[in-house]
Amino acid sequence: MSVSVVIPCYRSARTLPVLVPRLVSVLRDMSVQYEVILVVDGSPDDTWATAVGLARRTDGVRAIQLSRNYGQHNALVAGVREAEFEVVVTMDDDLQHLPEQVPLMLAALEGDRLDLVYGVPLVEEHGFLRSLGSRSVKAGMSAALGVRAARKISAFRAFRTCLRDGFEELSGPYASIDVALSWATTRVGSLPVRMNHREEGRSNYSLRLLVRHTANMVLGYSAAPLRLASYLGFLVGVVGLLLGVAVLWRFAAGDTTVAGFTTIASMVALFSAAQLISIGVLGEYVGRIHGSGMGRPTYVIRERVGSPALFDVPRQSSGPSASMHNAT
Repeated sequence: MSVSVVIPCYRSARTLPVLVPRLVSVLRDMSVQYEVILVVDGSPDDTWATAVGLARRTDGVRAIQLSRNYGQHNALVAGVREAEFEVVVTMDDDLQHLPEQVPLMLAALEGDRLDLVYGVPLVEEHGFLRSLGSRSVKAGMSAALGVRAARKISAFRAFRTCLRDGFEELSGPYASIDVALSWATTRVGSLPVRMNHREEGRSNYSLRLLVRHTANMVLGYSAAPLRLASYLGFLVGVVGLLLGVAVLWRFAAGDTTVAGFTTIASMVALFSAAQLISIGVLGEYVGRIHGSGMGRPTYVIRERVGSPALFDVPRQSSGPSASMHNAT
């Protein structure tokens, strides 16, 4: 097995010097062909300088700088498309995902003959609000997008590189690597792994950003909001029909009291809200189509630094198998 590890980097100048040597050591001990791809997503601090230094000092480490901040999933798409080996592992840059768990992920991928494995934390490593937001995102993906493995999803993934052919034509600014992977395979599994709490800084994913990310996925990869708008219109129509029947019944019964201003104003507000919500949903879709038509990119790579992928030789000192491997 050969492995490409993709790490999106943002405000990680302090964690990368710890993470990368640990990861490289683990990969070397596995005696596999490997590369580590650091995708710096327009970070405003010294993350790019740190990544460049690691790429120049460490064989098999490459640094890629995006032209601006595009978002974590866009950076992941950029790194996955740069990968050269059979399996891609994605992990965070904040030391929450332990490099020592990578061999377990690869073993689960190969042993269970899966195409995609998610590392699920044994103990939730985030706070209450972040965990609530994460569960909301997964529930939205499961209900609205039909991603059956949504509740297993985490940022710690191992998957076969061939899956990227399923989203080769993916473009535009609203990328979701998990939805894109769901297009290519249903052979998905999960593995309980140890995770640490964030050691430096704070997560860039607030509850607000998680909710926005959910909205981006639902609007970008599903027509469910359009159907909901239709259901809303149908529901409001039923309410209007029932009110009309009530008015006719009162008229037939001889009760011709004119409805007050409050009732009329409430009904106008109700119907207007349904119309505006439907128009807003349609406008969001039209806006996204317009943005795609303008050719807005998923990402733009400004610079690449580092050695090509490293073909690591297993640590065998003697014997026919070692000689044969070295010869190949």
